[in-house]
Amino acid sequence: MKIDVVVDVKTTLGEGPLWDVEQQRLYWIDSFDGRVFRATADGREIRSWDVPMKIGSMALRKDGDGAIVSLARGFHLLDFKSGDVELIHDPEPDKSENRINDGKVDKQGRFVAGSMDTMESGPNGALYRVDSDLSVHKLDEGIIVSNGPCWSPDGSLFYFADSWSGEIWVYDYDQATGNLSNRRTFAKIDTSTGGAADGSTVDAEGCLWNAQVYDGKVVRYQPDGTVDRIIDMPVKKVTSVMFGGPNLDILYVTSMAKPPLPRFPGDGVLRGSLFAITGLGIKGVPELRFAG
Repeated sequence: MKIDVVVDVKTTLGEGPLWDVEQQRLYWIDSFDGRVFRATADGREIRSWDVPMKIGSMALRKDGDGAIVSLARGFHLLDFKSGDVELIHDPEPDKSENRINDGKVDKQGRFVAGSMDTMESGPNGALYRVDSDLSVHKLDEGIIVSNGPCWSPDGSLFYFADSWSGEIWVYDYDQATGNLSNRRTFAKIDTSTGGAADGSTVDAEGCLWNAQVYDGKVVRYQPDGTVDRIIDMPVKKVTSVMFGGPNLDILYVTSMAKPPLPRFPGDGVLRGSLFAITGLGIKGVPELRFAG
């Protein structure tokens, strides 16, 4: 196993690595600076787009010419050619301290993302689904910080974390309707060292990989929730993970250069880098595009 820096752009809050198998390109975001990045598997041909506010996540649209993005004030469409951003819907117009955060696309092309309390102090967030007709539906609520949405390889299970709950949850996922049921604890996170569950992905073997922010670890969980492997990263503030590369066998890991709140630790010169872990002998699952 080897850990390398792919791109060192010092993202203030790097998040959401996304490998598109059709374009063979890697996307990721800087949540605080409001930027979307794209590069080759080895970090070349870097391109970026600015968005008008903080961004929590993104997914490519079906034509590949744009993306659905979860911005601080709701769901938007980003056009890559013009750079224009168009509002779909703001589900929380009355919650000024909230912003929409982490999201991904299910097997049917629906985008699922949750909101968070930016002060990380109360259960004021919720989980939403955006369908192909751009309608928005609430799936769950009472969440402090929404993170780590992803599905089992067959799409029947949905994984999700409220970062400060100390748990990763799993739901039964109705693929016909996109509704959730039967939430239960998938894994408990050791928060005694200040860490919390952040972004997740699932590999081809059905195991879940989670970036444990402020603890500098990437953890692989077996489908029964037991810890299979722990990788210590060169920085503490790792934020999200995604398999990519031509063979889907490179694990990309984003990180932040500056913590959002002063109580969190700093990092060294590699803070904010985009990392690639190779030599794992494990492949990921292709991410799908948003059907809208």
